[in-house]
Amino acid sequence: MYQRILVPIDGSSTSSRGLSEAIRLAKLTGGRLRLVHVIDELSFALAMDAYAGYAGNWLEELRASAAKLLQAAQAEAVEADVEADTVLLDRFNGTVHDQIIAEAEACKAELIVIGTHGRRGIGRWVMGSSAEHILRISPVPVLLVRAPESAHTEHERFALPSGTLAGQ
Repeated sequence: MYQRILVPIDGSSTSSRGLSEAIRLAKLTGGRLRLVHVIDELSFALAMDAYAGYAGNWLEELRASAAKLLQAAQAEAVEADVEADTVLLDRFNGTVHDQIIAEAEACKAELIVIGTHGRRGIGRWVMGSSAEHILRISPVPVLLVRAPESAHTEHERFALPSGTLAGQ
C-alpha cells in the first residue's frame, strides 16, 4: 500500500504540511518519497522581477534555491527514517500540474500528496489551483493536505483584488 509517494514541494508552509503528512504515511506503509519541485514560467518571471537590475543568471538562482529546498525536505524525511529522492523539473515543459502528473507516471507513483492553499473566490480565479488540476487529471490517488486556517487568513490579508501583493 502506497510504496511510492510523490510529493510536490514549493517551500510554502502549506507544502511543508503536505511533506509532513507524506512522511507520516511513508513511515506507516514502509514506503519511499519522491520530492519534486517545478520551476515554471511564472516562477522564472517572478525571479526576473525580484532580481531586477541584477546581472546574474536568474535560472541558476532559481535552481540553486530549489536545490536547497529539495535538500532540506529530503533531510526532513531521512531524519524520520523515510527514504526519499529528489527531482528538479526546470525545463519549462508545460504547466506545473502537467509536469507533476508526468513525473508521477514516470516514477510509477502510487499516491500524490500535495499541500493546498484551499483558495476560493477571486484568489482561486487569479492564482488558479495546481492542486485542483492535479486532482482532476491524476491517474493515481491524490491526498490534498489543507493549509491551517491561519495560513488562509494571512494569504487573504496580503492579497488585493487585482491579484497583486500589498505593498507593491
